[in-house]
Amino acid sequence: MTVGYLDIISGISGDMMLGACVSAGVPLDHLRDELRKLPLDGYELRQRTLWRSKIAATHIDVMLASSDDSHAAHGNDDHAHEHHHHHGHAHDHHTEPTQQHRHVHRAWADIRALIASSALHDEVKRRALAVFAVLAEAEARVHGVPADDVHFHEVGAVDSIVDIVGTAIALEYLGIERLYHSPVKTGANALIHTQHGMMPVPAPATIELLKGLRIERTGIAEELTTPTGAAILAALSRDAWQAPPTFVPRAIGYGAGTKEFAELPNMLRLNVGEEGAAFETQDLVQLESTIDDMNPELLPWVIERVLSAGALDAFVIPVLGKKGRPAHLLRVIAEPAKREELCALLFAETSTTGVRWQHMQRNMLPRRQETIQTRFGATVVKRIHGSDGERLVPEYEECRRIAQERNLPLIQVFRSIEQDCLSQGHS
Repeated sequence: MTVGYLDIISGISGDMMLGACVSAGVPLDHLRDELRKLPLDGYELRQRTLWRSKIAATHIDVMLASSDDSHAAHGNDDHAHEHHHHHGHAHDHHTEPTQQHRHVHRAWADIRALIASSALHDEVKRRALAVFAVLAEAEARVHGVPADDVHFHEVGAVDSIVDIVGTAIALEYLGIERLYHSPVKTGANALIHTQHGMMPVPAPATIELLKGLRIERTGIAEELTTPTGAAILAALSRDAWQAPPTFVPRAIGYGAGTKEFAELPNMLRLNVGEEGAAFETQDLVQLESTIDDMNPELLPWVIERVLSAGALDAFVIPVLGKKGRPAHLLRVIAEPAKREELCALLFAETSTTGVRWQHMQRNMLPRRQETIQTRFGATVVKRIHGSDGERLVPEYEECRRIAQERNLPLIQVFRSIEQDCLSQGHS
């Protein structure tokens, strides 16, 4: 499987992503040809090489037809883009606008219709719309308005459309099926000047989009990661802040930011290659407590409660505790975001006075739920992707539901669905 891994060396923006894709092998003419399928004109793409720590990196400028609105008019021969907001502001990767834009707007609904009605490939449309959707939703949450009321300045909209749709086109050209990334670099806690006043770093929409991802603060008082860059990660990255378990790179591209920093080379690196393992790696936490002063008849209830609260697994191990006392080791496996909630639940539901926890990882085969036709009608099963192909397996809760509804032995239902899975699920 072809995957991409983003080394977010100094942050990420839409133009840096596009530059990294071109550097990795996407012909600029291919981008131009595919982008012409959009009912969008008045711009031209320009490719240039910028050296960052003596490494040649690619930058893609979106040159607008109007000289006043061209990127070159916005200081340092750069552009001030990513104007997506509801009367808010977020701007280009490490640049500041020096001129006022014409305040012509496109609503999110307009951009959605523009992309959906185009002649672009379906997968390109899906990825581009996914990025714009999370971007509009983030801006809507920041400004307290419906997502469809989020407007995009005309200049920013053109830039954003080209960057986002261009990225989707590039990922398809490179054959990238999954996108991974390293921890996300952001600027220092600081305020920066924007066209609409002072703005914190990261910008409100950016930090909204980065929820759930691992970020790393730098000492640079600049907008290192922009809303568009964050939206690409939020919408298209399959696994947050991690690399593929095994990875064989075959192409590497560098996308350049427009400013130079003494602390970091201002660039984004895209590694394109083949994922060598059939499994995925997931970050987890393990919570446990040794309990020797509680009626063990209550422990099944505790297990049921933590599983209902989102734990991935929970079990009890009989142990011999201190002073020779019989005890039970209660162990809970969960996603890191669930740690505090589950700790509180263990304190409330057990006699323990302390819960130990540690980070851990697990390798797991990719799987998803889907509905197939069995002798019991439409039935939810699990499709598992292994090194030997795909297979379907019964879901316990679905088998239990059917057994209860039809008054059948659970083992009979399970075996019947298992046979139906075997007959149609292996590839």
